[in-house]
Amino acid sequence: MAKIKIDDALYDRVKRVADTAGYASPEEFITYVIERELDKIAPDNVSDQEVMERLRGLGYIE
Repeated sequence: MAKIKIDDALYDRVKRVADTAGYASPEEFITYVIERELDKIAPDNVSDQEVMERLRGLGYIE
């Protein structure tokens, strides 16, 4: 399993929201949010080229 570092203040915020929303852990909440955002940007049936165009349109890459 990969580990991702985030700012302590952000983690504390995630922990509070995850607890309030009823998630089993902050990690479960983070996984849910990342999966939801990935589905918006790059659904499984979209080509790499389409993903690049979407990211470019959103300003994430030039």
